[in-house]
Amino acid sequence: MELRPSGKKNRKMLIFRSLIILCISLIVIEPLVWMIVSSFKPEPDIFRYIGLIPKRVTLENYIEGWKGKDLGFAVFFSNSLIIVAFAIIGNLISCTLTAYAFARMNFRFRSLFFALMMGTIMLPPHAVIIPQYIFFFKIGINNTFLPIILPKFFATDSFFIFLIVQFMRGIPTELDQAARVDGCNAWDILWRIILPLCKPALITTTIFTFLWTWNDFFAQLVYLTDSKLQTVALALKKFVDADALPAYGQMLAMSSLSIIPILILFAFFQRLLIEGISTTGLKA
Repeated sequence: MELRPSGKKNRKMLIFRSLIILCISLIVIEPLVWMIVSSFKPEPDIFRYIGLIPKRVTLENYIEGWKGKDLGFAVFFSNSLIIVAFAIIGNLISCTLTAYAFARMNFRFRSLFFALMMGTIMLPPHAVIIPQYIFFFKIGINNTFLPIILPKFFATDSFFIFLIVQFMRGIPTELDQAARVDGCNAWDILWRIILPLCKPALITTTIFTFLWTWNDFFAQLVYLTDSKLQTVALALKKFVDADALPAYGQMLAMSSLSIIPILILFAFFQRLLIEGISTTGLKA
């Protein structure tokens, strides 16, 4: 079948846009590719030959980096995974329950409380770190995982509450009414109806919680002073410590390993992540 002129024009425009997106994507991922390639270079070649094609290939950076200077890097990976796992569980439970109350229940001052909750999004975390530190110090849980994990169980991440609220508001309320006719209470409606339909929003919450907690440096630097409790984000800093010779090859190697869990999450849940973000603003 012969294409019409308008069809040829649209096809050329599609090819042109695809080439533009491809060029931008190559520019964006070039630092990531350089990091991975450089992690296989010997230490002297990293900045001597900065191209993407290594002169020599070695696994020494991965072997020595995994061994670590004081502790094996497996300890830091384990600490990060523990913190991330509990942070995800805390956010999913607390933010979902809070969002369900705002989206489906009627109570006094609901709009006021929702506005106050939204106002906390504009509050930078650095503004509350001092009172939080003093509070956790007084109750004796500093230098543990609790100061990082515990707030997640009290719905402190307003962004995820807003995201889930907007998703729940897009679910027809007639489903709730039909469930009540069948004898379901509020908990049954949440568990049997709302949660299965909110899977994209919950997956989005999971991925962003993982990403922000895994890459968090500031809070973990403040609360985790014991080297046995430190995470991947803190351990990477040790390779360029001012008190010792920098080990850039080992740092690049461990940095390359640290992005693998994130890439796996995006690879498996990309569709649900896009769906969760794109549908949160459909209904106000």
